[in-house]
Amino acid sequence: MAVFGGANLGSVSFSSHLLNQHSCFLSCPLKLLPSSSNRTSLLCVVKSFSGSVTAGTDTSSDQSLLRDDAGPPRMSTDWKLAKAYCKSGDTFEGEVEGFNGGGLLIRFHSLVGFLPYPQLTPSRSCKEPQKSIHEIAKTLVGSILPLKVVQADEENKKLILSEKLALWPKYSQNVNVGDVFTGRVGSVEDYGAFIHLRFDDGLYHLTGLVHVSEVSWDYVQDVRDVLRDGDEVRVIVTNIDKEKSRITLSIKQLEDDPLLETLDKVILKDSSSGSPSLSSNNGDTIDPLPGLETILEELLQEDGIEAVRINRQGFEKRVVSQDLQLWLSNTPPSEGKFVLLARAGRQVQEIHLTTSLDQQGIKNALQRVLERVP
Repeated sequence: MAVFGGANLGSVSFSSHLLNQHSCFLSCPLKLLPSSSNRTSLLCVVKSFSGSVTAGTDTSSDQSLLRDDAGPPRMSTDWKLAKAYCKSGDTFEGEVEGFNGGGLLIRFHSLVGFLPYPQLTPSRSCKEPQKSIHEIAKTLVGSILPLKVVQADEENKKLILSEKLALWPKYSQNVNVGDVFTGRVGSVEDYGAFIHLRFDDGLYHLTGLVHVSEVSWDYVQDVRDVLRDGDEVRVIVTNIDKEKSRITLSIKQLEDDPLLETLDKVILKDSSSGSPSLSSNNGDTIDPLPGLETILEELLQEDGIEAVRINRQGFEKRVVSQDLQLWLSNTPPSEGKFVLLARAGRQVQEIHLTTSLDQQGIKNALQRVLERVP
């Protein structure tokens, strides 16, 4: 099977790394906390599908609801305030009242909001990687956190908060496209890996995504074959979406692009002569690599490609792949000539095209051909 280098590049669609299964964490409606109530009894408001509520102090009450002594008007007013925060994007400071299996319970006036663990700033888990998320949560009870309202759904009693998004403006203003960071792999998904970025203060304040197509120049079928949780990697920022608070990263773009190689660059030099050990087609036929002949015949069927010819061949230092691969040369089309590299194992063949197409046109033609060739 032939593989066209770089054909697996694609745009990234961030899945919601926000709510997970915790978006329906309430099994009972939120009730107003009476001003005279003991703070620990507040934790009886929330009942989580994922486990029991844990607070900084013990509560033995089995009640699932609190009395709404202050009446519905106060609660309605606080929901309106929460919706206003959600719409404006403004941040506020909230106290951690407790935690459960899925996240933290945060005081918001008479309401209790929920902060899913993935919405904590990554600096908390990266600072003490040996601790479980529940051990970290326990230390946060009583803390005041900067927060942003992500969802305020009064009808379904969902008040979802984020510390990560609250801190985004502060740290993202110091990040630019082209910046290189040392990062730590936070989680690996089918579509890529989330990388926590380390700043100059030694803490990991923001998280970006390396799409599967940006992990390596080699074909990556499963990101987990290359990256694992906790791995330290170097990444470069390729895009910043300030409106959606997203950072796109690349690992492979810190390495030389093998798409932009010439035969003289990849072929191993002969130690005695100091020159590349190449064989040229000076009237002698060079047998095409297995599968290449069919591809060249199909290329001739494309509009704008007039002739193809194997010009030179040789052996390189490394094995890129045992499968046949076609690579665009870094030599731009000149006087109707363009160069491709065909590689399989350590063997490389240089192919000259006579064409009226530009570099993008040639790439498109190759993609069409590879879709037709089995």
